[in-house]
Amino acid sequence: MQWRNNKERYGLVAVVLHWLVAITVIGLFILGWWMTSLTLYDRWYVTAPYIHKSIGLLLFVVIAVRLAWRLLNPRPEPLPTHSRFERAAARLMHVALYLLLFAVMIAGYLMTTADGRSITSFGLFSIPATITSIPNQEDFAGEIHEVLAIILMALTALHAAAALKHHVIDRDDTLRRMWRRKNSPNT
Repeated sequence: MQWRNNKERYGLVAVVLHWLVAITVIGLFILGWWMTSLTLYDRWYVTAPYIHKSIGLLLFVVIAVRLAWRLLNPRPEPLPTHSRFERAAARLMHVALYLLLFAVMIAGYLMTTADGRSITSFGLFSIPATITSIPNQEDFAGEIHEVLAIILMALTALHAAAALKHHVIDRDDTLRRMWRRKNSPNT
């Protein structure tokens, strides 16, 4: 598989970044949902949020790299079987996913740093608190973080369903472009 994208398919870097982000976002959602059930006396009460925040900060960096890579590499051309509606819907979906990803992470950052303390990622780096003056910032940002995360998961499910529709019903190469090597059968 080539490193860079070409007219027919995504390159290795784009594929790895796509699946890394997908798996991480789903994992963070599950972890975040589970964390809301923890009590003050649970042994994971402090550790789980630390892991969630640390991975979230690393994810922010990965998504920024992914977005830069996407802007610097040509995207594969749409398949001839894709309708104008499907092309427009795909563009809109990708923009919405990127905006939601950043919005969820910014809300999480504002929630975490509301008390003025910085946020660290596994001790590798730290991001200082910059905005701490919003009334009820922790609760307000926390509610936004949760709602946007649920919307993000719904759009992620819709994105996956569209890919599966192309693969199973349309029997086109939409999904294969993002996961198979160039010399695989049926490509």
